[in-house]
This record gives sequence, structure tokens and C-alpha cells, in this order.
Amino acid sequence: MEKNIKPFGMKDKLGYMFGDLGNCFSFALASVFFMKFYTDVMGVSPAAVGLMMLVAKVVDAFTDIGMGQIVDRTPPTKDGKFLPWIKRIAGPVALASFMLYPSYFKYMSMGFKLAWMYGTYILWGSITYTAINIPYGSMASAISENPDHRTHLSTWRTIGSQLGNFIIAVVGPMFVYYQDQAGHEVLSGTKMAYFALACSILGIIAYIFCFKLTTERVKIPKSNEKFSFIGTFKVMFSSRALIGLILASLFYLLAVMAVGGMNSYLYPNYFRNVKAMSFVGTTQMVITLIMATIVPKLSAKFGKKEVTVFGLLLSAASFFAAYFLQLEDVKVFVFLVILYQIGITFQGITSWAMIIDVIDDLEVSKSRRDDGAIYGAFSFSRKLGQAAASGLTGFLLTMINYSPETKFDPQVTAGIYNISTLLPAVTILLAAIVYLVIYPLNRDKVYENAEFLHNKRLNK
Repeated sequence: MEKNIKPFGMKDKLGYMFGDLGNCFSFALASVFFMKFYTDVMGVSPAAVGLMMLVAKVVDAFTDIGMGQIVDRTPPTKDGKFLPWIKRIAGPVALASFMLYPSYFKYMSMGFKLAWMYGTYILWGSITYTAINIPYGSMASAISENPDHRTHLSTWRTIGSQLGNFIIAVVGPMFVYYQDQAGHEVLSGTKMAYFALACSILGIIAYIFCFKLTTERVKIPKSNEKFSFIGTFKVMFSSRALIGLILASLFYLLAVMAVGGMNSYLYPNYFRNVKAMSFVGTTQMVITLIMATIVPKLSAKFGKKEVTVFGLLLSAASFFAAYFLQLEDVKVFVFLVILYQIGITFQGITSWAMIIDVIDDLEVSKSRRDDGAIYGAFSFSRKLGQAAASGLTGFLLTMINYSPETKFDPQVTAGIYNISTLLPAVTILLAAIVYLVIYPLNRDKVYENAEFLHNKRLNK
């Protein structure tokens, strides 16, 4: 670390927060509304949307890891190794996100709509979003080498994510839904397109703040390793820590994305209460802000792995309770959702610091550092969880006979409730089990690795 560079501080935390806020203006938007838009506005079956998302993740297997390799092999500039990518890709990812919601094409042929859906989703998720998210996530290791600083960055990243989620999940439903003549809450395609445009503009602004406020201090040199997908996968599968984090994150994301995606069906269709959907978006924001002051302290005292397992078990228990109680009172259901939100926030805050712990562990054990490639592999696992959630919920919605015509039928809404509760309960429990059984980086091991690498860099 160079002496003339300003020390780590609040500007870095805010800058890193704005980065994930920018991500959320496209990512959270797609998570909450993309499937709902294509099923209810464009008339595409849930199974077809889910299949498309699974196909897109096959592409992501190459683009995520490929982007990581590109980032590792790019020499640093005066702005650093990772920050320049934020400036380069901010505009393209915002434009690609807006193109996901073409309400003006809803009367086109089904073949045209499917082609547009595949093309724009892959352009957004597999190319532009990957090109900005991989360097953004990898950047945490260059901002500071201190494990506690990285936990703070992970915390502020989560705050940025929740600010974005608040706008999408709270403001969004109030703007994009309207009541039809039967009193049902219905998604407006035109309003959805305008909302997507506003989110794209806000996303560019957030990325600009990320670029301006964040400083890279740890000089990570250009990698001279041969560009190899196979080599990256070999490194991935040689690390128990990385395997554990990837599996746990896959199950965690499957749960979180299932909850986010199904909320667009659960509250309007089962509870017939869009306001409750906005309310749980607000509670998640409030809970995250509160937990942001608590989780870093608990993580420093007990360890990131340890507090994460506790939170996951609490979240799983809340949804198992909701499933077995078969609730019709939305207030009681929201109470259990709040317990879920408290528990899941532990993982949300710690996970971004945990991937840097894994990268450190790989450098200690393998004597090589591939921040971009390893983060790319981690990002792919997260996208796989996201796609699995979309694909699985899409197929399950088709199995319960969901369509624009049947979406308020009692047997369909009952199926929506069961998917919305049992699927996340099981997958969150699986994530906790993976951390307990496979992931080895407890508190003592993390600090031991950090001290080893600090001494290694001092002696260079």
C-alpha cells in the first residue's frame, strides 16, 4: 500500500455502496418483475421464461469466468485495476436493462417475443451485467487488505443493495400496478417500461458515484497465468472453501430469488394485497440498516461463518412455520417474513467479505491470486442459483396451471402460497448445512490467513 494514498474511510464505503445500488437498478428489477412482465403482459408461459433463464446461465458459465480472466490479465491504470470497468460499462448495462421490458411489442408474434426475450436477456445478464459486476465484486480486495475493512465494505454493499431493493420492491409495485374492473391488481406494461427507464438512468448515476468515491489501495498486478477455463475450474474444485461457499450461495440465492420472484404472485394473487408487498420491501430495508451496525461486530467477535449459520437457521424456521400453518392472515404472514428477513441479512452482509476470504485462502494454499477469475466463478454460482429459482418457480407455476386466465383461481393461489413458503425453507436449510459441513474458514483461520498475507507483502 502506497503511503501517499488516503487511508480507508467513509468515502470508500459510500462508493462501494453506490456500486451495488447501480447493480440493483437492473438486477433487482429483473428479479422482481421480469417473469411477471413476460407472463402477464407479453403472454409467455412461466415454463418458457424459466427455461430461457436456465439457458442463459449456460452462457454465463463462460462469460462470468471469461470476464474474470480478462480482468485478471488487464494491467492497472491510474484509476486502478477494477474501477475503469465501472466507467466503461455503466451506459451499456443500463441500456440493456431498459430493453428487457418492451411493452410496445406485446402484440407481436410469439416467435418474435421469444427471440427478443432471449436476445435481450443474454445481452443484459450474460454480457453487460457480467462485464460490470465481476470487476466491481473483485474490487473489494484492492480497496483494503484488512479483513475488518472488507466486512465493512460487504456491509455497505448490502446497504446499497437494499436501497435499490427498496426502490424496486416498495416504489415499483405502487407505480406499475393498477386495479382492473374486477378489482384485481394487474401489472401495466407501459408503466413497467417507464419505470425501467427511470431505473436505468438512476443506475448510471449510482455507478458514477462509485467510480468517483472509491480508491484502490492494494496494487494487484496483471496476472501472467495462461488464459484457461480448465485451469480456473481446476483451481475452483481444489478449494474446499470455494466449493463450500459456491454451494451455500447457490442454495441461498435459490431461496432469496424464489422469495423475490414469487412475491409478485403471492401478494397480488393469494393475499390480494399489493400494499403488503411494498411493506415487506420497507421492512427489509429497515432491518438491513439496523443489522448493518450489528453484524460486523458479531462477525468480528464470533466469525462470519458462525453468525451466518445462525441467521440461515432462523430464516428456514420462519418459512417452515408459514408453510405448515397455511396462513390466510397477511399480518401474521408478514411477521414470519420479518423473522426470515432478519436471519437472511446475516448472509447478505457477510457473503461479499467471505469470497475475499476464500481468495486469500487460495493465495495462501496455492501461491496464486486470481481475484477476477475466482469472483467470476462465485458470480456464476450465484447466477446459477438465480436461474434455478426462476426456472424452478416457472415450472412450478406451470404445474399449478398458472396463466393470465387462471391466476386468481383458488387452487392456483393455494399453489402459489406453497411454492412461496416451502421452496425457500428447504433451500435455506440446505445452505446452512453446507456451511456447517463443508466450508472451513472459521474466524481463527480467516485472521491467520490475513496475517500471513500481510507479512508476505511487507517482505516483498
